Amino acid sequence: MINVPYVIGVIAAMAVVTFGLRALPFLAARFLQSHPLVQQLGRFLPLAIMTLLLLHTLVGSARQNPSGPWAEGLAAATVVALQWWKKHPLLSILTGTALYVLLRNWGP
Repeated sequence: MINVPYVIGVIAAMAVVTFGLRALPFLAARFLQSHPLVQQLGRFLPLAIMTLLLLHTLVGSARQNPSGPWAEGLAAATVVALQWWKKHPLLSILTGTALYVLLRNWGP
């Protein structure tokens, strides 16, 4: 037999915990915005995460490509060079992606 007060209590406890976890970032926002460690992490982590994602993708794709890692490396180098030269992210990403697709599908 289901103990109705127990079930209602568990659901209420889960609701309180869920609401608290959702509200915590808003309550701690002032403290977190002014904390030096959080500011330093905000400057460092996006670049570090993107670098790790890029390396993981390049290594994974290169392992699956029987002709070697040349398509991935050339596409990544093209994106880096175009971004450094033109400072236009959309142009860099689209050009690198198009080059990668061309090399991967119509290359040796």
